[in-house]
Amino acid sequence: MSRYAATYDSWKCDPEAFWADAARAIDWVKPWDKVFDPDLGVYGRWFPGALCNTCYNAVDRQVENGRADQPAIIYDSPITGRKRKLTYRDLLEEVQALAAVMLDNGVKAGNRVIIYMPMVPEAAVAMLACARIGAIHSVVFGGFAANELASRIDDAAPVMIIAASCGLEPGRVIAYKPMLDRAIEMARHKVTRCIVLERPELAYDPVPGRDIDYASAVAAARGRSVPCTPVAATDPLYVLYTSGTTGQPKGVVRDNGGHMVALAWSMGAVFDIAPGDVFWAASDVGWVVGHSYIVYGPLLIGATSILFEGKPVGTPDPGVYWRIIDEHNVKTMFTAPTAFRAIKKEDPGGDYVKRYDLSRFRYLFLAGERADPDTIKWAEEKLGVPVIDHWWQTESGWPMVANPVGLGILPVKYGSPTKTLPGYEIHVVNDAGREVKRGELGNIVVKLPLAPGCLPTLWNADQRFRDAYLTDFPGYYKTADAGYMDEDGYLYIMSRTDDIINVAGHRLSTGAMEEIIAGHPDVAECAVIGIADPLKGQVPCGFLVLKSGVTRDACDIETDCIARVREAIGPVAAFKQALAVKRLPKTRSGKILRGTMQKIANSEQWAMPATIDDPAILTEIAEALKQRGIGG
Repeated sequence: MSRYAATYDSWKCDPEAFWADAARAIDWVKPWDKVFDPDLGVYGRWFPGALCNTCYNAVDRQVENGRADQPAIIYDSPITGRKRKLTYRDLLEEVQALAAVMLDNGVKAGNRVIIYMPMVPEAAVAMLACARIGAIHSVVFGGFAANELASRIDDAAPVMIIAASCGLEPGRVIAYKPMLDRAIEMARHKVTRCIVLERPELAYDPVPGRDIDYASAVAAARGRSVPCTPVAATDPLYVLYTSGTTGQPKGVVRDNGGHMVALAWSMGAVFDIAPGDVFWAASDVGWVVGHSYIVYGPLLIGATSILFEGKPVGTPDPGVYWRIIDEHNVKTMFTAPTAFRAIKKEDPGGDYVKRYDLSRFRYLFLAGERADPDTIKWAEEKLGVPVIDHWWQTESGWPMVANPVGLGILPVKYGSPTKTLPGYEIHVVNDAGREVKRGELGNIVVKLPLAPGCLPTLWNADQRFRDAYLTDFPGYYKTADAGYMDEDGYLYIMSRTDDIINVAGHRLSTGAMEEIIAGHPDVAECAVIGIADPLKGQVPCGFLVLKSGVTRDACDIETDCIARVREAIGPVAAFKQALAVKRLPKTRSGKILRGTMQKIANSEQWAMPATIDDPAILTEIAEALKQRGIGG
C-alpha cells in the first residue's frame, strides 16, 4: 500500500509541522526562529533565523558518519575514456583545497562566483567549495556563447570565474577559454580573478595577473583545513539563470535551508534512494537537474552520484546508458524523454539492452519534456522496470508532481506525471483565474506559499519576480504550463501555455497531437506547432523524425499521422500538414525549440536561441517548410 495519501494529508493538515519533521534530516548550526514566516520576502521565507552550511551537510558529515571511503561521485566519460571515483574523503580534501585558493584570492561570503565548466568532477567541487565559504555560485552551461556569458557576468557581478579550457562533444573540442576572455572583455562588470582547469584535450593561454591554474593552485593548497562558514538558511546558495522573454536572463535564486530540506526529503520519498545507493541523473551541472540531483540531492543523504560526460547515442553507441547502469550498480536513473527517443530511434528493437546486466536497476524517471506514452511503454518493455514521469521546473528546484515510489508506487496513468507532492497545492484555472472542471484544459497554478526549495525571488529583481509569476493569478504562482486534472487527481501537463493553439475558436493542445503522432510505429519523435492562418487564426503543423531503418515512403507516414490526429481529435483540429524531417532543433538540455520553429513558419523575426544544441537544424527546418510553401 502506498503511503502517499496519508503523507500528503499530513502536510495539508499542518505544513509547518511536516517540514519541521523533514528538517531533522539536516544538521543545523542554529535552529530556526520560525518554520515559515509569511511576512518576509515576496511571499514568505522558510526557516528564518536558522544557520547552516550546505557543503557541511553534503560532504563533511558524510565523512564523520562513516562514509569516508564510499564513492561520493563516479565520473564516467565515454568521450575521453576516462573514469574517476571520488570518495567522500577525496571530495572533502579537494573542496577544502579549492576553497582555500578562493579565500586566498579574496572571495568572501556573499560574493558571487560564476562556474563555466563541462561535466567534470571539478565542476561539482567548485559548487561545493563556494557553498563551503558562503559564496553564491552561478553555473553557466559550458560552451554558452560569449555574449550570453557576458550578460550573466553583468547581472551576477561575480568576483571570480572558475572555468575549464574546453568542453567535449562527440568528434569535436569546444574551446571555452577564448569565449571566457571575450565575455570578460564584453561585460561592463570586470572580473579580475579566474581559475582555469586545463584539460588534456586543449591547452589555454593564461592572462597574466588574472588567470590561476586550477591544478597547480589546488595541489599547493592540498591538506589545508577550511572550516564551513555558517550562513542564514534564507541566504542564497546559488543563482541559476533561465531564459527570460525579454532577452534579459532571469536569475532564479535558491536558498540554503529550504533547499536542503526539500532535496533530502525528495531523495527518499520520490526516488527511493537511501544512503549508499547509486543514483544517476543524466543531465548537466549547467541545468537545475544537475544542481539538484547530480550534486546536492544525492550527497545530502550520503548516496553515490554518477557524473556522466557523454550522450545517449554516439558515445559510442545507443547502449552507453545500459553500460553505465550495469558497471556502476545504478539503482535509479533520471533523464529527459528526448534521450530515450534518441535511443529508441537508433535501437528500436532494444538489442543493446540485452548486452548488459540490469538486474539491480529499479526505476527510470523522466522529466524535462512531456513523456509521450509510446516512449514510456517502449522503455518499460525493454528495461522491465517502472518508468516514472514527473514534472517540475527550474523555479521549483525539485518535483512538484510525481509518482513517489519511496512512499509506495501509485498506479501509472500514461501521459500523467501522477499526483501533486506534499508542499504543493495545484489548481487548473481559466484565464480569469476560476477553476475549470476536471478533464478540462486550463492554466496550471500553484497556491502560495511555495514549498521549501522553490525560488523565493529572482536575483536583484523582486518586482520582476512578481510580474513574471505572481501577478496574473493573485495568490498563486503561474507555472506557464497548461494541462488538466482528472477525477482521480492525476495531473496532465499538455504544453506550455504559449503552445496552446486557437483553431477557429477552439483551444487545442499541441501536446495532445504530439502524443497521437508519437504512437505511430515508424515515428521516433515529433513536434507540433501552430501556424498563423487567415481563416482559422492558427492551424497545426507536425514535424516527424522517423526511426532508423524505416523503409516506408515518408509521404505515406505523413498521411498516416494526419489521419491519426483527425480520427482521435476530429476535424476540429484542422490537422492537414505533416513534414518528415531529419531531426528537431533542441536546447542542450533536450527541449524542442517549438517557439523558434513557429516564428520561422510564420515568417517572423527570430533570434538564434542561446541554448541551441546545433544551429544548422533550424536551417533544415526552414528549408523543409519552404518546400511546402510555408514561411519566408
